[in-house]
Parts: sequence; C-alpha cells; structure tokens
Amino acid sequence: MAGGLVALLDDVAALARLAAASIDDVGAATAKATAKAAGVVIDDAAVTPQYVRGLAAERELPIIKRIAIGSLRNKLIIILPIALLLSQFLPWLLTPILMLGGFYLSYEAVHKIWGALFGHGEHDESAADEPRDEDSVVSGAVRTDLILSAEIMVIALDTIASEGFWNRLVVLAVVAVVITILVYGVVGLIVKMDDIGLKLAENSTGMLEKFGRGLVRGMPHVMSVLSVVGTAAMLWVGGHILLNGIDELGFHPIYQLVHHLEDAVGDISGIGGVLAWIVNTIASAILGLIAGLIIVGGQLGITRVLAKRSKAH
Repeated sequence: MAGGLVALLDDVAALARLAAASIDDVGAATAKATAKAAGVVIDDAAVTPQYVRGLAAERELPIIKRIAIGSLRNKLIIILPIALLLSQFLPWLLTPILMLGGFYLSYEAVHKIWGALFGHGEHDESAADEPRDEDSVVSGAVRTDLILSAEIMVIALDTIASEGFWNRLVVLAVVAVVITILVYGVVGLIVKMDDIGLKLAENSTGMLEKFGRGLVRGMPHVMSVLSVVGTAAMLWVGGHILLNGIDELGFHPIYQLVHHLEDAVGDISGIGGVLAWIVNTIASAILGLIAGLIIVGGQLGITRVLAKRSKAH
C-alpha cells in the first residue's frame, strides 16, 4: 500500500514537472512570438488613438473597450483557426501570406509619408469634416485591426512553426490576449493622459500641478512621435518580412548582401551586435520603402488613368 502511494506520488510529481516544463515552453514561445510582432504592435498602438479624436471625452474609454473586444474577436474567432489550419495542412502558404502582409505594411507606411508630404487630396479633407457616430468609428477601427491582427498572429505563428499543434494553439491564444490587453491598455492610457494632466493641474499644487500642465502641453507632441515611430516600425517590420520571405522563396542575393554587411560590422568589439542590428534594420526599412513606393506609385498611376477616362466620358 505504502509502495503504491509512493509510486502514485512519484507519478504526480513527474506530471507536475512535465506541466511546469510545458508552461515554461509556452511562456518562452509566447515571449518570442510577441517580441517578433513588436513593430506591428507599436503601429497598432499608434494608430488606434486617432479613432477617438473629436469625440466626447467620456466616450473615449467605452469606444476603446468596444474596439478591444472586436480586436480579440478578430484574433481568436477569425484569424486563429485559419492560421492553425494553414500551418497544419498548407504550411508552404505561410511565407507568401506573411509577405503579403509585409507589402501591406510597407504600403501603409509609404502612404502615410506621402500623405504627410503631399496630402491625400480634397476627398480626405471633406471626409474629415463629416460627423462620426460611435458605431461607424468602432466598425472602421475593427476592420483596420483585422489586418494588423492577422499580421501579428501570422508573425507569431511563423516564430513557433516548429512547435506541436496544441502548443501553437495555446501560444497563439495567449499572444492574442496579451497583445490585445497591452495595445488597448496603452491606447486607453494615451487618450486619457491629457485628462489626467488637466485634473492634476486643476486640483494640485507645486510639482504635481506643473507635471499636470506638462502632460496637457506634451501629449500632442507624444502623439506626433508615436505616429512617426509607428510609421518607421511598419517600414522596418514590412521590409524585414520581405527580406526573409524573398530568401525563403529561393531568391538569395538581397538577403546574402545584408548578411555580409552584418558580418562586416558584427566583429567590432563591444558594439558589433548593435551595429549588425542597425544594419539589418536600415536595410529592411529601405526594402520596405522601395516596396511601398512601387505600390503607392502604381496606385497613383491607376487613379490618374481612371480619372482621365472618367473626364473623357
């Protein structure tokens, strides 16, 4: 009896160690997948606050909550099953799909840069003056989130492609929840930061009052910086996806060139690793910029041709 109890306890202990190891593996894979998708996460956090601009302050957090729920639904109900099925039965499709996302990110970044430099035309200005209701704001934000969330999930899936099916399922589900909480928690904090600053300025004295006034004055600049960082992150992530995808599809010269440049600076004592990362980041951003310019240029060309045809008729 005692021997059987000891054997049972040994089995329980072994199962506990196995479960702990599995949790550690899932945790490590989740951290790796989340870090890999950081560029898209930054852009998501930078883009979302724009949706609540011009709306009543008391409705900002409820709207962000609705968008967050829609984002979680996108990830868990739509994207997760499709991504798992593809990885299980058509894994060769992941690289082309990932590259489509890379082209999209590059296009979005260049489109933003183009708009900042040259504007988007009269149509956008008139659209900006139209009144917006909460339902249209939320639905528009959730549609945009679907694309960004798909990119986040596919990047995460690509990182853990060698894991078993159930590990992939758990890791992607955890990534979906963690990133949604992270992004929309940060977004909620960002959009309410000026209100927090105003409260501090009105109800405090001394350093707290000065800090509150500083928040109110500084938040527009923070939003501008976030927009720039988000655009740069899209170029970098989009270009990096394309750089790796082109190599995986069999065209190696571009990847090999970047790799040689990394090796050339990687041996420099003390800062070699940082310099290699900078080289890869710059090369990825340049590739993303080129891809985005090609797509935006094609889009503008098609738009002009269609406009000329419509005027001719």
